Amino acid sequence: MATPFLAGLAIAAAALAGKYGVQAWQSFKARPPKPRIRKFYDGGFQPKMTRKEAALILGISRENAGAEKVKEAHRRVMVANHPDAGGSHYLASKINEAKDVMLGKTKDGGSAF
Repeated sequence: MATPFLAGLAIAAAALAGKYGVQAWQSFKARPPKPRIRKFYDGGFQPKMTRKEAALILGISRENAGAEKVKEAHRRVMVANHPDAGGSHYLASKINEAKDVMLGKTKDGGSAF
């Protein structure tokens, strides 16, 4: 007597789980896709670089990142944009200026360009 009841309960539970699984899959497919590429800084430069702009140039998520993280980010960006490897002198100077701003070694003159 209990066996058919338990079998019916198991079938009902499986059907309910399947229903919610299908609903979850449909809502997952309906959500807008997230871009898989990383968003880089795509604006012009300010006359005097701010910490926010420096963080964007170096690809650091926080404006108060530690010195070691700033140096590693500077190295990574500079390797990709070094003038000896075909990069721009202007971008290299801006990358160096961003590192100086983030490390607190900023000069009043701004960029050399």
